[in-house]
Amino acid sequence: MRRKILIVDDEPNIVLSLEFLMQQGGYDVAVARDGAEALQQMADFQPDLVLLDVMLPVINGFELCQKIRDNRAWDAVKIVMLSAKGRESEVSKGLALGADAYITKPFSTRELVERVASLLAG
Repeated sequence: MRRKILIVDDEPNIVLSLEFLMQQGGYDVAVARDGAEALQQMADFQPDLVLLDVMLPVINGFELCQKIRDNRAWDAVKIVMLSAKGRESEVSKGLALGADAYITKPFSTRELVERVASLLAG
């Protein structure tokens, strides 16, 4: 069975690029453009991994990460936070809330693909 990735980002160009990268990697992909839509997709699509932007409308990425981690049914879901906010305090906050990785934008697409593959393999 193919692994499923939910992309949560409100920037159309980033969504297109991430969607292409993940589909090229052989993953099934769904997209949410805000935190509320992402929660709905979590229930409907049941992803194995979430690529989560921090700066989102409705529910921000930090709050969404916490909501995902608070739901026991989603314990196995991996979360990779993506953000232009790369200060140590933001990275620490994301990891403390339960993100499995925190990657700052702009990021290396190769590094992102490798990180996704390693998280889903482990």
